[in-house]
Amino acid sequence: MSTSSVDRPLQPGVRAPDVVLDAISREGKVALNDFRGRSPLLIGLFRGLHCPFCRRHVAAMAQLKPALHEKGVECLAVVNTPVERARLYFRYHPMSDLLAASDPERASHRAFGLQEVGMETVMAIRVHLPRELPEPMDVMAMNEFLNRKEGYEITEADQRMMASGQAQLVGQFLLDRAGIVRWSFTEVLEEDYTFKAPNPKELMSAASQVAHQ
Repeated sequence: MSTSSVDRPLQPGVRAPDVVLDAISREGKVALNDFRGRSPLLIGLFRGLHCPFCRRHVAAMAQLKPALHEKGVECLAVVNTPVERARLYFRYHPMSDLLAASDPERASHRAFGLQEVGMETVMAIRVHLPRELPEPMDVMAMNEFLNRKEGYEITEADQRMMASGQAQLVGQFLLDRAGIVRWSFTEVLEEDYTFKAPNPKELMSAASQVAHQ
């Protein structure tokens, strides 16, 4: 898939690009143009499933899906994991019919302006999660600890995605029926904000507004 890149996350009022990806939760392709003129769409652009926090973000989107569906908003979770590996994960971790797509090339992330940052920048961060980690850890040590704790086995496909030397920032974008961004949440690479998810109340409030437009 070839898409153009932008140098900053798309802001409200900007038309989202069309992207076409391999579907994970069903056969075939998923295109953003499929939703235009039909329904608003919440698209979550996450790192690969090897990232424990991205697995949690996907699960959180699945939990919100019924409430969003009541407002007429569809959901799409995009992960930087090869499609067959991702299908295997979703087969054993079903998520309430959440539509998901694979983008190992990260083309959709670039099209929405989500940057890749060098590992030296990422490794300078220490993550402090008293309820989950025994001590503050760098990102790689944290990932290894949480993956082992949660029983996630790193495969060769995961290792290929982790070997790029870059870290992908993530984000969520709420599009109206015309494909215009109306709300967004993007990751901030700082000690207290990395890996944070959007506030569900804020997201549902934005969805209510988009549903009535």
